[in-house]
Amino acid sequence: MRLFGRSRRTKDTTVRCSAIVPAAGSSSRMAGIDKMFAELDGVPILGRTLAALERCDSIDEIVVATREDLIPRVKSLCKELKLKKVTQIVAGGDTRLRSVMNGISAAAETAEIIAVHDGARPFVTPEIVNSTVEAARKYHAAAPGVKVKDTVKLVKGGRVRGTPDRETLFAIQTPQVFDADLLKGALQNALNQGLAITDDCMAVEAIGAEIRITEGSYRNIKITTPEDMYLGAAIIKMSKDEI
Repeated sequence: MRLFGRSRRTKDTTVRCSAIVPAAGSSSRMAGIDKMFAELDGVPILGRTLAALERCDSIDEIVVATREDLIPRVKSLCKELKLKKVTQIVAGGDTRLRSVMNGISAAAETAEIIAVHDGARPFVTPEIVNSTVEAARKYHAAAPGVKVKDTVKLVKGGRVRGTPDRETLFAIQTPQVFDADLLKGALQNALNQGLAITDDCMAVEAIGAEIRITEGSYRNIKITTPEDMYLGAAIIKMSKDEI
C-alpha cells in the first residue's frame, strides 16, 4: 500500500527544506488536556512550536499534520501569530508514521531536506535546528540528542536484566532531519513492513542508514504529561530572567 501522493498546493514555491510538524495525537497522557492548545505564558504549545520553527533560517516551509477537527483552529492560530512559513495544514493519521507521511505528501516537491519536529516540543532553538539541518545536508540523516542523566536498567518481567553503559545512551529529540528521498523510502518501508516506530530515526535505522547526532538541549523538552507543563513554565521563566 503506497501512501505518498501529491496534494494541491496554493502556490508554487522553491523550497529546499520543509519542516513537517505532526500534531494529530490524542494527548492520552495529559489527563484530559489537549496539549497542543494548552497555554504556556498565554501562548498555545503548538503556537510556540511553530513560531520557533518560523525563526529558523534553514527552514523554508512548515507543514502541519493535525486532527481533521482541529484544522480550522490551527489555521486561526497561524493567522493570529502571523506565521508566514506555514504553507499547508493537513489531516494527520491514526499513527505518527501516517501523520508524517501525510505531511510530506503536502510539502513542496522541490524540498531536498525534510525536518520532522514534534508539535509539542516548543523550546527548540534556531541553533539546534540549523545545526541539525546542516548535518543532514552533509550526512543525509541527523538528529539532536542529549546524554541520559540517570542510570538506565533493562527490565523484563519486573526484573533487572542489565545495565547499559550510560556513556553510550542519548535521549533523542527533534527536529530529526533527513535527505527527502531517504526519509520517504524509509517511511514507506516501515509502513509496508508494519513496523511500530516511535520516531523517524527508527524508520531510517531499519533500512540500515547511519544517523549523525548533533547537540540538543535539556530545555528542548516534549510536553507529554501534565507535570511537563510546570517544567515548561519554569523554562520560560529562566529564559526571561536570562534576557
